[in-house]
Amino acid sequence: MDVNAAVAALAAIAGVCTGVIAMLAFRWSERDQARPTRTSLHTDAVLPPGVDTVLSVLRSSAVVLDESDSVVKASSAAYALGLVRGGKLAVDPMLVMARDTRRDGEIRQVELDLPRRGTGRGDALAVSARVAPLGSRLVLLLVEDLTEARRIEAVRRDFVANVSHELKTPTGALSLLSEAVMDASDDPEAVTRFAGRMQIEATRLTNLVQELIDLSRVQNDDPLEDSESVRVDELVAEAIDRSRQPASTKQITMASGGTADLRVWGNRGQLAAALGNLVENAVNYSPARTRVGIAAHRVSATGGDLIEIAVTDQGIGISEKDRERVFERFYRVDPARSRATGGTGLGLAIVKHVAASHGGEVTVWSSEGQGSTFTLRLPEAGAGRDRTPITGQDEDDHAPYDTDSGTDDTATDTSRSLRLDSPTVIPAPEVLP
Repeated sequence: MDVNAAVAALAAIAGVCTGVIAMLAFRWSERDQARPTRTSLHTDAVLPPGVDTVLSVLRSSAVVLDESDSVVKASSAAYALGLVRGGKLAVDPMLVMARDTRRDGEIRQVELDLPRRGTGRGDALAVSARVAPLGSRLVLLLVEDLTEARRIEAVRRDFVANVSHELKTPTGALSLLSEAVMDASDDPEAVTRFAGRMQIEATRLTNLVQELIDLSRVQNDDPLEDSESVRVDELVAEAIDRSRQPASTKQITMASGGTADLRVWGNRGQLAAALGNLVENAVNYSPARTRVGIAAHRVSATGGDLIEIAVTDQGIGISEKDRERVFERFYRVDPARSRATGGTGLGLAIVKHVAASHGGEVTVWSSEGQGSTFTLRLPEAGAGRDRTPITGQDEDDHAPYDTDSGTDDTATDTSRSLRLDSPTVIPAPEVLP
């Protein structure tokens, strides 16, 4: 009897212990489940409500960091800029800012230059980084790419500096000449001489201002808004007529040639200005008693036929190092000659912008002492409305010699169909003296 009671008591005690252990194990399991894990911190669930949606519409690169500096959320732009690698923020200065902001809760902002990833180029990415606390445990990093803005600002500064310099030259000359006229008021011959110089400088100043206006209009206006089908031979005739007087003074013969009745689609005024600048440059940079030729042809190209208008001269030519820069604003191959002819250094820049805005391009072949050929390529009328800008082509495709054999290849290159050194008559629908 006593033995049975003892067994029952032991069984009761064992049952109580088992229950207590089970209860403790259950409570411990609940505590573990309620405790946040490292994995749970990397899910979108830890973000405050609505933050994920806001970050998805921001133009800036966004990165959200937790208390262990792991990336909770990152936009695709952040990965593209190389800000995030392996789930971590890869830019040390930004990481330091995030830690400081997490510690004191202050918003911080800094501009940095970051190396480009995988490009091999020496230039850097200019970014603006802003760090702010997001809730009690998270930190938000917003990064704005300022590279293009800085490039545009540099171009603007250079342009303003160049314009200021170019305007200063004629205005300074006018000021000095006006003083000279006042001092020589009792000498009619001197007054006449200085007044003539003043007219030259005033003309140069007027031309500079007008070309600045033209360049601004070309850059800002859409040529397709006032576009029309334009006859190429009319553009050629207008360009020749524009330079007839200076060509006559230097006894330069101008001749047109090529295919008749070609048409391009675009803004007539802009196209006339572009071709007129090419012909004017050819005349200005050609010695006396030489020829300037303008030839137009149709050539086949991917996406539609192109009209090539080539302007060839027998001038001083352009060196290889200058050839890459002749289309820059205010760049002059021969500054002394530009001053003598009244050139502003904006003519070829205007041609480049007109060609690009019309879905075409302008290229140059030149050899020092032999002359130059500027070729304007434009979509033919009918395909011009839907034409996209032509990508850059290899300049060797338009060189005067075959790169493999070194032989003269002018017979197959439409941009040099006018052989100016030939004594024969140039084939043309119209030959203008």
